[in-house]
Amino acid sequence: MSPDHAEALVRRCFDSYRTADRSAIEALLHPDFTFTSPRDDHIGRDAYFERCWPAAGTFAVQDLKTVVPDGSGGCFVLYEGRAKAGWGFRNVEQFRFADGRIVSVEVFFGREPG
Repeated sequence: MSPDHAEALVRRCFDSYRTADRSAIEALLHPDFTFTSPRDDHIGRDAYFERCWPAAGTFAVQDLKTVVPDGSGGCFVLYEGRAKAGWGFRNVEQFRFADGRIVSVEVFFGREPG
């Protein structure tokens, strides 16, 4: 997958999550999708929608600062955000792709800069 196509998928994923557009994100996620974070260890697509999706739409801002290819067909994304509740954060996510869709995401949580 080209870096431009990967970045476009990532941006659509973030837009779908920010706006809580489940049908849009379902189209982006591979059937074998897995999600990993400090709270979730390699959970599947169904568990992702059960555990993580309820937070969709709760962020006022998710500003993608950098999308960088990782050398293996995936990419790393550095972004800053602010919840509608007021708290901020800075995270990194590693995306992997298969068959033109997102097959895995691994999230590394961080605090708001400053």
